[in-house]
Amino acid sequence: MTQLSISPHETLAGKKGIIIGIANQHSIAYGCAKAFQQRGAELAITYINDKGRPFVEPLATGLGASLFLPLDVLQPGQMEAVFEEVRKKWGHLDFAIHSIAFAPKEALHGRVVDVTEADFHTAMKVSCYSFIEMARLAEPLMDKGGTLFAMSYYGAEKVIKNYNIMGPVKAALESVCRYTAAELGPKGIRVHAISPGPLKTRAASGIAEFDELLDKAAAEAPSRSLVSIEDVGAACAGLASDSAKLITGGTIYIDGGFHIMG
Repeated sequence: MTQLSISPHETLAGKKGIIIGIANQHSIAYGCAKAFQQRGAELAITYINDKGRPFVEPLATGLGASLFLPLDVLQPGQMEAVFEEVRKKWGHLDFAIHSIAFAPKEALHGRVVDVTEADFHTAMKVSCYSFIEMARLAEPLMDKGGTLFAMSYYGAEKVIKNYNIMGPVKAALESVCRYTAAELGPKGIRVHAISPGPLKTRAASGIAEFDELLDKAAAEAPSRSLVSIEDVGAACAGLASDSAKLITGGTIYIDGGFHIMG
C-alpha cells in the first residue's frame, strides 16, 4: 500500500476500531478500512457468512486485521458476540463503522406505499436498527471517547428515482445519528452520518437504472467527478482523528458537491 504523509493531528496510531460491512474490494467499508489502517489504526473486520467469507478474508489479511469475525445482523446474538470478542481482545474501542444496508428486492424495486410490513421491518432492522445496536454495544468500550459512523445517501433527504424504500430508511438512520450524538456526546463519543455520492458497490447494484444516476452525478456535481471509496475512507479517517474532536451529529456529504445542486 502507498504510504501517506500524515500530520500528528490526523494520525490514528494506537487507535482500535471495528469495520462492519466489507463485502468485497469495491465496498465503501473497504475504502474506510484501508484509510484507517494506513493511518496506523488496528482493525477488527466482520464478514456476513460463510458464503461471503472468501471475498473478505484476503482483504482482512492484507490489512493485518487483529480480529476477523462473522456478523449477520439478522442472526440473534451475533452482534453481541462480536463486541464481546472486541472486549476480550482490546478492552476498549476508538471507532466503529456501520456500512451495511439491505431491503428485499420487492421492496427496493416497488413503491413505498406498497411495501409490506415484513419487508419494511427487514430493511429497518439491517439498515438502521443494527446501528443502534452497534452504538449501544460500543458505548461501554469507548470509555475514553470515540467515533461512530453510519453510511447514508442523498435519497434520505430528497426523492431519488428508484431509491424507493431505502430513502425513508436512510432518513431514519440519519435521525438516529443525531439523537445518538446528543446522547453520547457528553462521554466524548462523536457520531457521523456519512453521505457519499453514488458508487458502484454491490449494494448499489440492486438499484434500477443506477448507471444513469452515476452519469447525472458526474455531469452535475460542482467537482464534475464521481467519489471513490478512497475519498470516503480518507474523509472518515480524518473525522476519527483528534483534529475533528468537535465535529459531531451532522450528515457529512462526500459527493463533490452534488447535494447542493437543484
